[in-house]
Amino acid sequence: MRLAILSDVHGNGFALRAVLDDIHAANPDALYNLGDTVWGAADPATAWALQAEFAPPTVRGNTDERMAGMRAGKEEMRGWVTSQLPENIGAHLGQLPTFVDVAGGEVRLAHGSPRDPWEALMLSGEEERPATPDEMRERLGEFSGAVCVVGHTHSEIFRRIDGLSLVNVGAVSQRHREGPPLARWLLLTRQNGHWNIEFRRTPYDVQAAAAWARANAPTDIGEDEAAWLLAGQEP
Repeated sequence: MRLAILSDVHGNGFALRAVLDDIHAANPDALYNLGDTVWGAADPATAWALQAEFAPPTVRGNTDERMAGMRAGKEEMRGWVTSQLPENIGAHLGQLPTFVDVAGGEVRLAHGSPRDPWEALMLSGEEERPATPDEMRERLGEFSGAVCVVGHTHSEIFRRIDGLSLVNVGAVSQRHREGPPLARWLLLTRQNGHWNIEFRRTPYDVQAAAAWARANAPTDIGEDEAAWLLAGQEP
């Protein structure tokens, strides 16, 4: 069994198209999407169309809750992204679960932690220190499977606790302060009763994504998006 898992598309149609091409070449048995689907400014309409057709969201992310109006704040961004999308996408995203178990219960999927898409499973505090084993156990909840895969912090992470593998897939739309702006996804392969974990990185046209944001989004939103996307590139 081979499972492709992506997260944190953040409305980046350029990055998602490259990732989907990579996933198609890998030919997995199933594809899962861990949320934060459209909150971004690098062609969110295309990003949503591609997800709707090829990678429907499996669980809801924290910015999906913003799109659904479940969290106040950042109304200008919410209004602009909503204007780019078909009607009622926010309501649909808000109805998604916070976690699901797949592969016969062996793999748990969530955005942040299984109990809260705003909560990181493996990092704690503003300084993003590694979470303690007790913190991770509490956030994970009762789970008798083998692997829990999350997104949210945009960092590729692997931890082991109580014989369980905890994995952060990284972000399709690179928005972390470290590392090159490549699109991330994960390939899980079950062989001989064990799950092999493969972090995948896919290049895409970051400059084109940034240019789209600058040309099409309101000035502040477009400039912020472009700077975020280009972080980590050589000047």
